[in-house]
Amino acid sequence: MKHRFHFKKISIGKFDSVLFALTLALALFGLLMVYDASSVIAYDLFGDKYAYIKSQLVWAGLGFFALFIFYRIDYHKLYNLALPLLVIALVLLVLVFVPHIGSGAKGANRWVNFGFFTLQPAEFVKLGLAIYLAAWFSQKEKGRFFAFLLLMGAILFLVMLEPDLGTASIILCESAIVYFLSGGNIFQFFVAAPVVGVIGFFYIMLEPYRLHRLTSFLNLSSSISGTSYQVKQILIALGSGGLFGLGIGNSIEKYAYLPENVTDSIFPIIAEELGFVGSVILILVFASLIWRGIFIAGRAKDTFGKLLAGGIIAFIGMQVVVNLSAMTALLPLTGVPLPFISYGGSALVIDLASIGILLNISKQASK
Repeated sequence: MKHRFHFKKISIGKFDSVLFALTLALALFGLLMVYDASSVIAYDLFGDKYAYIKSQLVWAGLGFFALFIFYRIDYHKLYNLALPLLVIALVLLVLVFVPHIGSGAKGANRWVNFGFFTLQPAEFVKLGLAIYLAAWFSQKEKGRFFAFLLLMGAILFLVMLEPDLGTASIILCESAIVYFLSGGNIFQFFVAAPVVGVIGFFYIMLEPYRLHRLTSFLNLSSSISGTSYQVKQILIALGSGGLFGLGIGNSIEKYAYLPENVTDSIFPIIAEELGFVGSVILILVFASLIWRGIFIAGRAKDTFGKLLAGGIIAFIGMQVVVNLSAMTALLPLTGVPLPFISYGGSALVIDLASIGILLNISKQASK
């Protein structure tokens, strides 16, 4: 008797080389600019001009390792991990306030110290929340709006308590986008938006430094003398760059004139050295990355994949918009880093891991 075996052809999805190339270009450029912007202050602080870049290289290596791990793992497996990841995120947010575990700087408690490394829980929350909301909203459910508000209220309360208004606004936008992508009623948005606005306004009024940032921003159009020191230095850097910039390594502002020039304010250094043309090219690369993420979300084969991709590209895109807007005086200063570019381990690892998930969703969609 002859037996015939029919082998099912295994379909292997295509690797999204466009998304990966855009991410790699941004990450490598970020490493260059972290070294460039930090060499002076690193030598002053540590006696080693390579101090910041050595640390960032380690985090970049871990980030790309996470990227390839998540690229290899079927994103559907994250569905069952959604609740545990959310619980871990909430626990980490609480640990920020525990003595000898949580650590802070400049009046903010935003990190958890594990001894051999520190973690910024708010960065982990962005990805963990995207996974949880995608899993929750992939199933049709009536009357979930108030449960959604309670969850967001708890998370945003903890983040704003750190305090970190910039990250809270990004988490809020990310969550709202995923909610309405899942079919949420737009009328609910118009009801909730004024309430959120009033809460945000009173939150700003509670602390003098937040109020000063707001008043400095509002006075910007009338006179530069009424603006804060950091905003003045940002505007000087942007203006000094001109059309083509001063050239790589020739920034003046990096000589301790511009505060946070390695983290939140790294874009003005880029604009000073590469000018308007270089800044526009960088913005176009970010826009291409965001568009690619939207494209991947649109062609995902299932609701979970669509919402997960939408949530990931929402928080990455909002970080870009908020940071660049603050660094060009279109928004008040918020303390939000520029994805893949600014110095910071937690943000870089989470952003690269998120790209790995997007790559997997794109691979699954192309089968």
